[in-house]
Amino acid sequence: MTPLVLPLGELHGSLADPLMEVMNFLNEITLRHPDAISFGPGRPYEGFFETGSITAYLETWTRHLTEDLGRTPDQVRTSLFQYGRTNGQIHELIARTLRNDEGIETDPAAVVVTVGCQEAMLITLRALFAGPSDVLLVTDPVYVGIAGAARLLDIETVPVAEDDSGVSPEALLAAVQAVRAAGKRPRALYTIPDFSNPSGASLPLERRHELLHIADSEDLLVLEDNPYGFFTRTGTVRPTLKALDTRGRVIHLGSFAKTCFPGARVGYIIADQTVTGPDGRRTLLADELSKIKSMVTVNTPTLSQALIGGMLLTHDCRLREANKQAVDFYRTNLDVLLTSLDEHFPAAVRERTGIGWNTPDGGFFLTLTLPFPADDALLRLSASEHGVIWTPMRYFHTDHAGDNRLRLSCSYLSPDAIREGVRRLAAVVERRMAQ
Repeated sequence: MTPLVLPLGELHGSLADPLMEVMNFLNEITLRHPDAISFGPGRPYEGFFETGSITAYLETWTRHLTEDLGRTPDQVRTSLFQYGRTNGQIHELIARTLRNDEGIETDPAAVVVTVGCQEAMLITLRALFAGPSDVLLVTDPVYVGIAGAARLLDIETVPVAEDDSGVSPEALLAAVQAVRAAGKRPRALYTIPDFSNPSGASLPLERRHELLHIADSEDLLVLEDNPYGFFTRTGTVRPTLKALDTRGRVIHLGSFAKTCFPGARVGYIIADQTVTGPDGRRTLLADELSKIKSMVTVNTPTLSQALIGGMLLTHDCRLREANKQAVDFYRTNLDVLLTSLDEHFPAAVRERTGIGWNTPDGGFFLTLTLPFPADDALLRLSASEHGVIWTPMRYFHTDHAGDNRLRLSCSYLSPDAIREGVRRLAAVVERRMAQ
């Protein structure tokens, strides 16, 4: 029997988009060269993980259910083994943690617990974008996760230029006006205001206020993604856009992947906006998102929530204090990366060649600019013959602005591995320039 053949052209158009191949390609390079030093993944450092803590967190959570909430053994069993509330079981703990760590005051009913931040993006986009005239504004360069989610949902994206201080207010206004001139509606802006992925840029406080003012005056929603906000290199901690928001413009997307551990796959949305129906009935946006989530993942796994809930309780819902060791580690790593780049590409070389990089205030990433294309072919050569992996920045740009740039992530490596990795990268650059 001849197996059925499905023409790609008859499947959803996103499957033919090169954007959808990015993660698979990077995974393939990593698997093919397991001994290479990889500046590719934005993973947390595994040295902070203890397998024994899993049991401890689970015990803390079950004790909370019985002693604090008065649940019976049968109710505890149901809460761990059965399907749970669509919008989550640890919403009250998340609201408490956000108040302690970020100064965000929110009703726990406005918290949607999601399967990682990627689901948070997907269901938020599905709810907000009603038709083909609704446009999503994204920072340029942009995180591939939001770009991919928009592509899957056939949502048009329009880039908004980013500089070393994050999204440019002037560029945002220009993009809004251009979208409206085309007869479409600029519905929302997606941004990572602290130590952005991929660029590492951060919004200064003044620019945060300016962005919120533009959002209000232009009837624009803001999707704030905040995975890296704790990890400052300079010690400066800026308020989130949600903490500054007084007009309900910001929908806050969060994740416990970096502040707890990614294996749980738990994220959340703060969706406290009011939705009015044709009959005048008023609900929270979180309740509307629940309808979509129920048809996507049904609910966030109860065991995953139990582990994160146990960790939040262990640290009295104060993850900023619990992450102090991680903050120090990532600060050291970023300093080591910057110092190593300076050693292998001194000022005289930079002036002669145009090689350069930014100096982020924190986070996991920085971007390196080269005098030649940082493409897939160079990445293959770098991995196979020099044993060092990085991410081409062209994956994150909507035009050719990233062709000669690459992203370096320093979160997953030890300081010694970072030094050796930069040495190998310098050899790649030297070889390519000699050609």
